[in-house]
Amino acid sequence: MTSPKDDRRSGPRIPARVPVTIKAPQGNLELTGQTRDLSTSGIFLYTSSHISEGSELEMVLILPPELTQGEKRWVCCQASVVRVEDKADGYFGVAASIRNMDILPEILG
Repeated sequence: MTSPKDDRRSGPRIPARVPVTIKAPQGNLELTGQTRDLSTSGIFLYTSSHISEGSELEMVLILPPELTQGEKRWVCCQASVVRVEDKADGYFGVAASIRNMDILPEILG
């Protein structure tokens, strides 16, 4: 009998569909994607370009109020890709572990 895979998440994931800008320094790539769910320690997103497992990423996105004590916040995250899934509709699923998250200052207009 097989046992279920251990859940390595350190915090609860919030289902959230928000746009994300992704930079992969090792390939000088700039991509866009959309989150499926996220927490302060991890993210799962979809993108049309393949990202290799083990890649280091920098991502900019808006965290939903559920993760920021009531207000949406722009953040910049440094993360490592831990899993990549192929999807039938041409998008790749990317699971990443967030190492660092900085809140970005609001831009007043």
